[in-house]
Amino acid sequence: MFSKRLIEPELMDHLPPPEARENLADLVRINARFGGHSVIRKALGAVAGRDESFTLLDVGSASGDAARRIQQEFPGARVTSLDCNVTNLENAPYPKVLGDAFGLPFLPGSFDYVFSSLFLHHFEDARVIELLRSFYSVARRGVVMCDLERHILPYLFLPATKHLFGWRRVTVHDGVISVRASFRRHELAELGRKAGIQSASVRAHRPAFRISFVARKNGA
Repeated sequence: MFSKRLIEPELMDHLPPPEARENLADLVRINARFGGHSVIRKALGAVAGRDESFTLLDVGSASGDAARRIQQEFPGARVTSLDCNVTNLENAPYPKVLGDAFGLPFLPGSFDYVFSSLFLHHFEDARVIELLRSFYSVARRGVVMCDLERHILPYLFLPATKHLFGWRRVTVHDGVISVRASFRRHELAELGRKAGIQSASVRAHRPAFRISFVARKNGA
């Protein structure tokens, strides 16, 4: 069941704005309570010092909770939020850009780092390779990607805790789909190599069941 990625449509992509906001709030709670923010801090901390000043593009920023946490943990970070959904961007920190990840409106080397969280798993392997190649070009110093690990435990977690934590129906539905679409460590490493990124550090983080992909550019 978990030997290969399985990508299926998610309901949240087609929700009316009020319901979309409610489900974004669930995602914020999940990231804050169950290790998502900790993984982001560790992954970005592998390439950037806490007192360092740097620019970062957050691709697929959604509500911006990852961007806000980065700004708290790294006070010198200047984060630009990018998402293709205007409702998602409502609460993202400024500056923010309504745009397509597959056609980033930035020149090569425009940001020190390009970052994404819970974004890559939405796409087929060939599209992930395309994204990684583009992100690596736009970054001056490196890329930091954080996503889900495909495993039975996170697959069961949201349905099992639905009533305990009050997760919304779409959160549970899409959460299960997201886990099935997510990666094993070696898979994401191989996609990085196919994108021309040979030096990435790819780690699995337990018990959060997240994967980080961190690649520093030569000379950065």
